[in-house]
Amino acid sequence: MRIACIAPSEVPSNTANSIQVMKACHALAQLGHDVCLWVPGKAAVGWEQLAEHYGLETPFEIRWVPSWLSLRRYDFVLKALGQAQRWYADAVYTWLSPAALFAVWRHIPALLELHDRPMGHFGPWIFKQLVRSKGQKRFLLITEALHNVLMREFGASFAPGEVAITPNGVELERFANLPEPGEARRQLGLEEHLTATFSGHFYAGRGTGLLFGLAQARPEIQFLWVGGRKQDVEDWRERLKAANVHNVVITGFIENRQLPLYLAAADVLLMPFERKITGSSGGNSADICSPMKLFEYLAAGRAIISSDLPVIHEVLNETNGVFCPPEDLPAWQASLSSLMRDNAKRQRISAQARQDATHYSWKLRAGKALEGFIIPSGKSR
Repeated sequence: MRIACIAPSEVPSNTANSIQVMKACHALAQLGHDVCLWVPGKAAVGWEQLAEHYGLETPFEIRWVPSWLSLRRYDFVLKALGQAQRWYADAVYTWLSPAALFAVWRHIPALLELHDRPMGHFGPWIFKQLVRSKGQKRFLLITEALHNVLMREFGASFAPGEVAITPNGVELERFANLPEPGEARRQLGLEEHLTATFSGHFYAGRGTGLLFGLAQARPEIQFLWVGGRKQDVEDWRERLKAANVHNVVITGFIENRQLPLYLAAADVLLMPFERKITGSSGGNSADICSPMKLFEYLAAGRAIISSDLPVIHEVLNETNGVFCPPEDLPAWQASLSSLMRDNAKRQRISAQARQDATHYSWKLRAGKALEGFIIPSGKSR
């Protein structure tokens, strides 16, 4: 099948939404589909550079389309959709509600991946128009919680087969045969101490204040913070230095292909989300999120301590993780210390996490997204 993917993400970029788009497209290509991704921008980047940056293997085509931010990407959507038609796309797979709606209006089957509520002045109206439209469409929702929000807050009434719950995923092959924590630390040049690791950006709501408190309270533990924008990394290094905290290693941005080894260096992986989580585009996703790091943590096969947010329970449970109340530093201190002392419990949780990760590969996700989504007779090429 020829699948035209239309996304608003900057490529290449270090943002989570850019990585997620590239992983989703890559999985479609790995399943054998002919994939072309359209993104806003002017300068094309070679596949080799993108593959290195995002940790990809199976190539797919990417086209950059100039657009004006003042037009809120509507010009991009129309240009990309027109090019997709001339490319003879069998279906449109998009993260943009207008692209899905315009595709359906043009009688092109559309799959819309949603990670949040429809937002903006026109967002809710466009979403409702798409739900009501009679064309072939499917909504790919990252959590059951988001599904419930769309029905409750937006009155969405989906037809049978129009919704698939597709949490984010992980490339399991990149996490196969990881070294034990001590060996991973040796390969990365880290000191040999029990290590607690956090990965991702330092946006508001990600729990960096709690991580700072843990590092202050547990100087015998090495804390590894993997990721972060340049300015955020510099600010935190200065803050740690001023507070005389010397047991935190901040890597700054690392290429996605390197991430498995950094996660393997952990004895415990930390996911201290706050009650309000802000993404790169703003908003609050604490009640409907599906963090990519969650699936990477599972695949790394290490014990996980997570904030006890209801939506996280769609994936984590008491057998593959440990839960703590969000923003409760004493509870996190106690759980981390207890888990570091209990190697048997860490091993038990780690084994279950690794097993459960097998249900969340990007390829399985792509297959579920397309399952039963039949292209009209005579259209497929």
